[in-house]
Formats: sequence, C-alpha cells, structure tokens
Amino acid sequence: MSEPLLIIGNGMAAAKLCEELSTRALGRFAVAVIGAEPHLAYNRVLLSEVLAGHMQAEAAQMKPAAWWRDRGVTLQYGTPVAAIDRPAREVVLADGRRLPYARLVLATGSHPIRLPLPGMGLDGVHTFRDLKDVEALLEAAAVPGARAVVIGGGLLGLEAAAGLAGAGVKTSLVHLMDRLMERQLDATAAGLLRQAVEARGVEVLLEAASAAIEGEQHVTGLRLKDGRLVPADVVVVACGVTPNADLARAAGLEVKRGTVVDDTLATSDPDIFAIGECAEHQGMVYGLVAPAYEQARVLARRLAGEDARYAGSVIATNLKVSGVHVFSAGDVTGGPGTEDILLTDRGLGVYRRLILRDDRLVGAVLFGDTADGLFYLDLITRRTPITAPRADLAFGRDGLGAAA
Repeated sequence: MSEPLLIIGNGMAAAKLCEELSTRALGRFAVAVIGAEPHLAYNRVLLSEVLAGHMQAEAAQMKPAAWWRDRGVTLQYGTPVAAIDRPAREVVLADGRRLPYARLVLATGSHPIRLPLPGMGLDGVHTFRDLKDVEALLEAAAVPGARAVVIGGGLLGLEAAAGLAGAGVKTSLVHLMDRLMERQLDATAAGLLRQAVEARGVEVLLEAASAAIEGEQHVTGLRLKDGRLVPADVVVVACGVTPNADLARAAGLEVKRGTVVDDTLATSDPDIFAIGECAEHQGMVYGLVAPAYEQARVLARRLAGEDARYAGSVIATNLKVSGVHVFSAGDVTGGPGTEDILLTDRGLGVYRRLILRDDRLVGAVLFGDTADGLFYLDLITRRTPITAPRADLAFGRDGLGAAA
C-alpha cells in the first residue's frame, strides 16, 4: 500500500516536487497537495505580466488539472491547513477535517512584508504576492487617472511597478537605497536598469525613505521622511518577504528565520520536510525559485530512497519584465582578490561584468542580453577553471566553446 505523503502548499516548490516524484517514486506514495489559495499552482514570476495585461491568469498555471490527475496526485486547494498534529500524524484543515500522513512536506512559501508605517490599514494599500493581490490591483488600475506608488526597488517592487505601468497606471517607484536591486547589481547595471524602467513610464525615486501613508479612509499619497508627498490612489508595499513558518512553529519544530532543515531537507522531526521559501538551511533562507527547485529535486531523490544531499545553492537572480532583462549570480561585490572582465555596448544596451578569483568565475552581472546567464551560473557552481578560454569568456557559451 502506498504511504500517504502530504504536501502543504500549492506553489512552485510543491509543483516541482510532484513533478520530480512522478519520475522517481511513482506509486510509492499516495500524494496529496493542500493549498490555501483557490487556484491550481501558478508561476508567481509571471504575476507582473498578468497585471500588465500581457497574459491571462490561466496562462500562468504551471500544470493543468489533467496533469495532476494523471499522476495520481490529489489536490485539496482553497482550504488552508490550521495545524499539524504530530502525535496523531495528521494535519487539521481549517474546516475541521483531519488528513493522515506518513511523510509531510512543508512548502508554505512566504508572507509579504508589511511596513510599520502610519496608514498601512487604509483602503488602497496592497501587497504584491499572489493572484488575489493582482486582482485587487487590476481593479484599482481600471479607475481612470489612477496613480500608484510602489515601495521597494528590489525584484518584487520592480515587477509590481512594471506591471502597473504596463496596465496604464501612472507609477512611481520609491526605494530606500541609492540604486535599484542593490543586493544583486553593481552601480553600472543598476543605472542601466533605472534608465530602462524610467523609459517605460515609471518614475524612480532613490534614497527615499517612507514616513507615512496619507489619507482618511482611502490612501491619497506616500509621505517621505524628507517631507515630500508622492500623490497616489494605490500604494503597493513590495519590500520583500518573510518565511511562512507559522505551522512549523506551532507544531514545535525548530524555527529560526525559517523552518530549519538539514542536508536531507528534514526538519527537527525526521518525517517532516521543508522546501522553498519557508525553509532555512545552514542559516540561509532562499527567496528565489531556483533554490526551491534544487531542494525539490534533492527531496524527491531522498523520498525515492536515494542518498541525495542538499549542499546549498549559488544565489542567482533573473528579472524579465516589459522587455527589461537582468541576471546576476554569485559574488557580485568584487572584493579584494578579485578581477573583472567587462563588456559594455551602450548602443545595444548590453553590459556584462564577470568577476574572477583564482582563475575561476565567482560572480556575473548581465544587463540587456542575459541568454548566457545559466551558462555562467554553471561555471560558478562547478568552479570550472577558465584560464585557457579567459579571453573569450565575455562572449558567453559560443566564445568559450570556440576557445576550447
């Protein structure tokens, strides 16, 4: 008889795990996926495209209903899990139903950060995290003359601002730091990104600290600490996320920033695992898709009986919104002991910075043409020596292939 395997969370990590299990452990488990949102799993990376009107929400679905059915996966979505009853080895749904498990996987994702600002409770203040948020923003964007302010110049904020501008909303992007995506980009790439974002109709305000959201019942603007008021009918808080470890914490599992897992992706309970944005491995919480997929692959192998281990992920960021393409991976700070290879063509809007240490690629920043991003990521991850082909490295896979 197949063991009951429950997966809490119906997002990208859960979908990837089911995909991997279907090829490695088909029939070994009776898999059920429990999601709080009333939707099939969808690609959150595409939310800005849905917001901009470039695609319908259905097109963002990762797998059609028939795919799950054909693989014997039971889907229970629209009803969240209220608790994990570890002694009984059951999960309790919000409607009171109890589902047994032999193995349990937490893929609960993250909560959007809501800033402790006056006015956060006003009508018209939104986050940008799921389809429900997109639906609310689309309704707001339909009002003629609507103005929006997005707080946060990281990946999430840029996606929200690009989506709103694409929907025809006059949009301002407010960021506390001196450049966009400061954790992933150097000053040159960030400057090019700002120009590209502004060319698409988004006003960018840097080194701008938010003080309060103004309005009586409905938001009327964002007050900055320097006294400026940015008028707005919609304020989107897109300053990042925090791991959703609520169920794990309530169940007595070890939780720090996220649900703590070991190299097997097991929590402090050996029959409960965690992957994706809710998991903390060796002090790291990855709020990105690629590490979640890597964790899903490792866990599927573990559940299939293989001796697979997760050693951590090289952080890579990929931004593709409204024709703006940015990629970064590895160490992009360029500290002591590193060397740079630069390729810049402002006419074509292309910038590449490759960072080397000890004849190996340790970091890459690409703007404009990001087709070789995964190629560079592979060189970084594998620590491939690049002494011989160094002269052609800036030209990507083709250049390195020609030099080999």
